[in-house]
Amino acid sequence: MARGQMVLLRTVPSSFHARVLAARLGADGIPTHLRGAIDGPYPMGDVMVYVTDDDLSVAQELLLADEVEAAFAEDAAAADETSWSVRRIPPWLAVSLLFMVAMGCVLVVH
Repeated sequence: MARGQMVLLRTVPSSFHARVLAARLGADGIPTHLRGAIDGPYPMGDVMVYVTDDDLSVAQELLLADEVEAAFAEDAAAADETSWSVRRIPPWLAVSLLFMVAMGCVLVVH
């Protein structure tokens, strides 16, 4: 089965990122080839991720869709975190406030 020529899809900062990207594309049947600092005792540095020119547009669309979904998920998580912290008062703070109000009432009565 003859496939097209390999073309650069993306350059990523580490071999971990490259392997995650290759696994994501492989899950959709897109073969990848990695070049750069992939293996060795200290695999540090940029890694280039290549796909066939036939799969380039599909791979770009998949990665764009993943980035858009991740952006919405981060926004939703930030909104949930903010709304949770605004609505909930820690129990120790509630007890402390009630105690101070009660002590203020006692001092005002006497």
